This record gives sequence, C-alpha cells and structure tokens, in this order.
Amino acid sequence: MTERSLPSGEEAQAMIAEARKALWVMVGFLALIWIVQIFNWAADYRLSFDFGIESRNVGSLPEIFTAPFLHGSWGHIEGNSGPLFIFGFLAAYRGVRKFFAVTALIIVGSGLGVWFIAGENTVTVGASGVVLGYFGYIIVRGLFDRRPIDIVIGLVMALCFAYQFAALLPAEEGISWQGHLFGFAAGVIGGWVFRERRRKQVEPAPAGPTITLDPPTP
Repeated sequence: MTERSLPSGEEAQAMIAEARKALWVMVGFLALIWIVQIFNWAADYRLSFDFGIESRNVGSLPEIFTAPFLHGSWGHIEGNSGPLFIFGFLAAYRGVRKFFAVTALIIVGSGLGVWFIAGENTVTVGASGVVLGYFGYIIVRGLFDRRPIDIVIGLVMALCFAYQFAALLPAEEGISWQGHLFGFAAGVIGGWVFRERRRKQVEPAPAGPTITLDPPTP
C-alpha cells in the first residue's frame, strides 16, 4: 500500500503558516485573560465568584466555559501565563482548527472533573487545567501521529517541565488538583481522538501479460 503526502517543501510552508496562526492565537488568548483579570481585579474579584465553577451545583455547569478565563490573583495569572503560552503554541502549531477542538475537550474534561469532585462549597477558577491539558496533549501527540519531531518535542517538554506532574496529585489547600488531573487526562484523550488518520490507497493490480499476434502471412 502507498500513502500520498505533500511534498516536503509544501509541507514545511504549510506548517510555518499554521505556526504563525498559532502564535497570534496564543497572543490573543493571553491578551484576553489579562483584560478579564483587570476587570476582575477592579470588581474585587467578584467575577471569580459569579463565573467560577461551584462544585456539584447544577446551575454552575455553564461556568465550566468561563472559569478558565478567570484568576484569583495577579500571582495566579502570572504563574499560568508562561506555561499556557508555551504549551498552547506547541499544541496549536500543527493546526489551529484541531487546536480549538482539543481546547474545547480539555475545558469540558477539566471543568467536569472540578464540578464532580472538588471540595464542598468551593469555587474554582483559572487556566491551569487547560495548561495541564495542553501538556498531556503534546506529550502523546507524536506517538499517536507517528511523527518523530513531535515525539521529540513531547519528550523534551516532559523532561523540562517534569515538575508539572506534581500538580496532578492532591497538594496544598486551595490548589485544584482535580482540574489539573482531569485536564491532563482530557489532553491525552484529545491526542488519540484528534490523531492524524492517514489515507491509504491500494496499489493497482499489475497488468496481466500482453498477447501480441503476428500479422497474417499474405
């Protein structure tokens, strides 16, 4: 069987174009959460309580989609911004459309994990669940897509940011390990669900022998 793919030059150009889009998407993402943080700070962090995830409160389920854009302090958003940009860019540079789908899966997975098992009477906000989701996604993406460069990137990120694995376990009070754990799991699942499915073409069967007839003898 054979596989058809873009010529190496065209593939490189397409990847560079997607990387540019990924860069601007992450710049926009960071700009958005910092703008929201300014308004949240000005409102004495009232937005965090109004639009954060309240565990096991059915009326709070829609806040799964707003909580990642809110933070509880300047230190909170500063701690998330660097890893969010790095992991988000690496998750998006192969394709922005796929990145948005992966992000939606991570937000839902992380948010539901918080909603189901976070402590009683708690409100959870922050992008760290999304950060851990991107982390999980880029670690496994290369394995599922069978791309050597992405395998290397995943290995390097896992080694350089190994401390992120500690965030998956119960730690100090006030840290949402539930969002981290379920976000990471959703990222790994996203690597499988949105893996590249390469089309295979069946080679045409070899032509049979050609019979040549001699012209009749006059």
